[in-house]
Amino acid sequence: MRSKLITALVLMALTGPALAQQQALEPIPEPPPPPPGMIDGEEDLEPEVTITPRGEDTFDEFRIRGRLYLVKVTPPHGVPYFLVDQTGNGTLVPYQSALPTLSVPMWIIRSW
Repeated sequence: MRSKLITALVLMALTGPALAQQQALEPIPEPPPPPPGMIDGEEDLEPEVTITPRGEDTFDEFRIRGRLYLVKVTPPHGVPYFLVDQTGNGTLVPYQSALPTLSVPMWIIRSW
């Protein structure tokens, strides 16, 4: 019985690649163009970055089509932080407060 199993596995291993080579592959169709007015040009999609030092901090302002949407503040000592225009009205909020609050479930597994 063990020899039949080994023979069957060897036959499947040998016939698998042969069956895969017989399938004809069709070319992938071209993707449809974007809707009109969606993209004016590729240069409009690249963010415009302005780096300005203010005091000891460095501000990197990111704009698309002239609209400010992100500011990266890099202090001389410490970790950089981000200010994001979350709603599109021009009000920048810290990136941590832009994230939804995370509620971690806590269950008692065992108590003594």
